[in-house]
Amino acid sequence: MTTIDTGAIGAAVPRAEFRTCRFSGLRIEANAEKLIKFNAVTAVLFLALGGLMGLLVALTRWPAVQILPADWFYLVLTGHGANVLLFWIIFFEIAVLYFAGAVVLGSRLAAPKWAWTGFVLMVVGAVMANYAVLRGDSTVMFTSYPPLQASQWFYLSLVLFAVGALIAVFVFFGTLVVAKAEKTYDGSVPLVTFGAITAAIIAVFTLASGAIILVPTWLWSLGLVTNIDSLMYKVVWWGMGHSSQQINVSAHVAIWYAIAAMVVGAKPLSEKVSRMAYFMYILFLQLASAHHILAEPGMSSAWKIVNTSYMMYLAVMGSMIHGLTVPGAIEAAQRRNGFTRGAFEWLTKAPWGNPAFSGMFLSLVMFGFIGGISGVVLGTEQLNVLMHNTIYVPGHFHGTVVAGTTLAFMAATFLLVPLLFQRDIIWPRLAKWQPYVFGLGAAGISLFMMGAGTLGVPRRQWDISLADAVLRFEFPPAAYLMMGLNGISGVLAATGGVMFIVIIVATILAGPRLDRPGAKLAFPLHDKARERVSTYGSEGTLKLPGTIILVTLFFAAFVLYYFVNWKYLSELWLFR
Repeated sequence: MTTIDTGAIGAAVPRAEFRTCRFSGLRIEANAEKLIKFNAVTAVLFLALGGLMGLLVALTRWPAVQILPADWFYLVLTGHGANVLLFWIIFFEIAVLYFAGAVVLGSRLAAPKWAWTGFVLMVVGAVMANYAVLRGDSTVMFTSYPPLQASQWFYLSLVLFAVGALIAVFVFFGTLVVAKAEKTYDGSVPLVTFGAITAAIIAVFTLASGAIILVPTWLWSLGLVTNIDSLMYKVVWWGMGHSSQQINVSAHVAIWYAIAAMVVGAKPLSEKVSRMAYFMYILFLQLASAHHILAEPGMSSAWKIVNTSYMMYLAVMGSMIHGLTVPGAIEAAQRRNGFTRGAFEWLTKAPWGNPAFSGMFLSLVMFGFIGGISGVVLGTEQLNVLMHNTIYVPGHFHGTVVAGTTLAFMAATFLLVPLLFQRDIIWPRLAKWQPYVFGLGAAGISLFMMGAGTLGVPRRQWDISLADAVLRFEFPPAAYLMMGLNGISGVLAATGGVMFIVIIVATILAGPRLDRPGAKLAFPLHDKARERVSTYGSEGTLKLPGTIILVTLFFAAFVLYYFVNWKYLSELWLFR
């Protein structure tokens, strides 16, 4: 541990304590390390709670099981959405911001007292939200559309959480200023940090949108506001509800680059191109929020078409660029590491036994093939009518948020826990299997819900047999099969989630000590991990036959699936 006087930029600046990680070479400041730990551990706790609720939801939607009654189903569904879509992910994203800002740049954390204030507000908000839901008077589901009304504590909890997260984001921005002033890095910030900056910028828009709409809704719950216009609510709320998932995209893409750099020594093919892809996220991703209200008659067709059929495609192009540059950087690095035979030796000889790498690559593939392609279909105004408010919609975002973001965050945890807690992964063999178990379950949840949604199964109906409905409707047998397979996939994903939580908690409490002489990592890093993740630079190679083949397969799948859905739509024209 070293203590460095940072008073050069101001007499009131405290001395900072650093240690250098002997495995990665990264300089880690004490305050940043503590806050990363606390945010990450808290995130995992809410993942456990939200995952349990998600398992109950999946088992209830499984017609042969149907474990919960209707009232409990909607209560648990509300808690599941809040815990996994907001609390688990945003707590972890704050940890990612502090890592990308302070650790990657080798800087001290700006304003640690404010960072702790933000953390406390987030914890209070998240706990209060769960209390409001579990006591039974806030069953409004994730969207909480008026005229459904939750208790005042529910809305207040989300406001407190948003304010705390905003404070954390501004601490991250302050850390960038400190790092620049104290010259802890040379030239431009590295790509991982640039990705975190993108996530933070989108987070400001997202959290501000949440506060803007939830404050008057809170006053409405108190009786101080007489009415909340439902259309206005939806437009502003989706500025938070959808854009919060775009923080995820920016953050997990940054994690893809970070893991590729630290495990195989990958650098982006072109820093400028990758940064432009991130910049397209800032400009266009939030506009894709419009696809959630394509069926609203109050919004003009011109507004819908511009936001979904044009602006959204520019954001999609950003993801497609990352879908080329991340595997391309890995291929270039692997070929430099000596795996040059054929088109795919670089891939077959990749470190698939390292859960950080396997989780990252599975996240990359499933986010693109499942979440990405289905997202473009849902975001097209004409095709949206085929799936709007069917269970296809949660199928899509399980492909993005679960198979994409959550799996990437799990992969990052396997990488960062040994570096920050200085304890090695306790059961390496079990850890090797975890990404595959969870990834297969997450993929199944997404695909089977999308299949059921294509057959018309509704999004928010607890019983697809509609046994309690006045007007009955019988879905085809394939729909029941899909929902049964979704339930089985939910059990598999929950098993992978339990594996993750048990491994990480046991590692933190009793993993082999890494601060002792001669200690080695079970999953070693690349020899130049710090240089690859913490410096600006490009690989600059275009000889990537394997990546080109993979990208060609993706585009073929994209075009085929897009065509199939237009074919489905054309069949509706016969009934005009």
